[in-house]
Amino acid sequence: MAKYVLAIDQGTTSSRAIIFDHAGSIVSTGQLEHEQIFPRAGWVEHDPMEIWDNTREVIGQALSKANLTRHDIAAVGITNQRETAVVWDRTTGKPVYNAIVWQDTRTQPIVDRLAADGGVERFKQKVGLPLATYFSGTKIVWILENVEGARAKAEAGDLMFGTTDSWVLWNLTGGLEGGVHATDVTNASRTLFMDLETLQWDDEILRIFNVPKSMLPEIKSSSEVYGTVNEHSLLREVPIAGILGDQQAATFGQAAFDQGEAKNTYGTGNFLIFNTGTEIIHSKNGLLTTLGYKLGDAEPHYALEGSIAVTGALVQWLRDNLGMITSSEEIEKLAATVDDNGGAYFVPAFSGLFAPYWRSDARGALVGLTRFVNKGHIARAALEATAFQTREVLDAVNADSGVPLTELKVDGGMIKNNLLMQFQADIIGVPVVRPVVAETTALGAAYAAGLAVGFWSTLDELRSQWQEDSRWTPKLSEEESARQLRNWKKAVTKTFDWVDEDVL
Repeated sequence: MAKYVLAIDQGTTSSRAIIFDHAGSIVSTGQLEHEQIFPRAGWVEHDPMEIWDNTREVIGQALSKANLTRHDIAAVGITNQRETAVVWDRTTGKPVYNAIVWQDTRTQPIVDRLAADGGVERFKQKVGLPLATYFSGTKIVWILENVEGARAKAEAGDLMFGTTDSWVLWNLTGGLEGGVHATDVTNASRTLFMDLETLQWDDEILRIFNVPKSMLPEIKSSSEVYGTVNEHSLLREVPIAGILGDQQAATFGQAAFDQGEAKNTYGTGNFLIFNTGTEIIHSKNGLLTTLGYKLGDAEPHYALEGSIAVTGALVQWLRDNLGMITSSEEIEKLAATVDDNGGAYFVPAFSGLFAPYWRSDARGALVGLTRFVNKGHIARAALEATAFQTREVLDAVNADSGVPLTELKVDGGMIKNNLLMQFQADIIGVPVVRPVVAETTALGAAYAAGLAVGFWSTLDELRSQWQEDSRWTPKLSEEESARQLRNWKKAVTKTFDWVDEDVL
């Protein structure tokens, strides 16, 4: 009997394969980074072929390190960067353009055009999302309007669209040789095209966007057998049985299955998801309404989400663009050389501001500078920016749900930073809790796949596996926390209205 589940985590900066045992513990990992392509200001792309090549290689790495074969793997789960759009030719299997990444802002003119009739919330009641460059729908439109021959091929039924889960699934199941073209409800809910109630593509919205329905993958649940890995793979004949967008996967991996439970992921960006159960709650405070998960034929679970564009990416920027640090891990040590931020506040609106502001005209600002401020203060301000942005999103969640969180479960790469986690607890005023298995995104995909094939039997079984590793409780006075938050909000206003016709 197969003893393990393999999760493919196709993320913004890397692709990973992680093998989990029945206890939800990591057995082995394979990981490869892919190139971040920046053709011009505001544009962010990935090479889909590089992503697919890396996916195959990391599967081999993970199996090899654990000395396992396909016979040891019960199922494969996929999790992915959600809004990143790939369009490929169904006759050649090749992308017609690079993947346009979720952070990319080139589609603002398309957003403006669509918002001219009804505003940015034109479709929000139906799809849960405002019109924004963030979501994949406008990225498809850009490719159809700007890549030579794309529109004609799409109209002829020769183009396929998918977020990276669909791209990986299609290739893993055979590609041109019978590849499965599907996605799950969580990824579909990030396109601007899926009706939250019917869980189907909305024909009227597709007509307004002028996107042929033939391009789109079939919408499935988050936990069912979509197909088996094709014969040319090391995993041939293993069922692919779980798909969850990365933030929903992290929520699932945190065992936040029920209404009122939440998690916050600290990655390239930050994403706080609050489970609203089977109820659709439309935010009045700048949050997104999205799918949480759907297990087979069971009722879907919905969620409120606060999406923050730049958190860990700011640390990478200090490393790669400014050379202030040589590795991301150094940021904590540098920040610890000072006692506070020295009056400096860093608002990383590199891609505009996401929740709760949704200001595409914003750009990054470092404010409050004096001669006293040194690189330690700037490092600290960069970390604090993550905590402040999370506080604003958490305030919005509390306002929309009417049920204030009593603790915050956290995951993602930045939770190793103890200084940040303590400041996070200080600024939100409730405990911050880190789990033993921090790779909750991949774990969530593994759970979804394992449930579909009977590797795990119930949500209660998965819930019992969650274990606390560390807990931070607030130490800052309420007065000082309020003062810092007030200054942060003042700093945020300095980023507004930066972009106009002659400032990119």
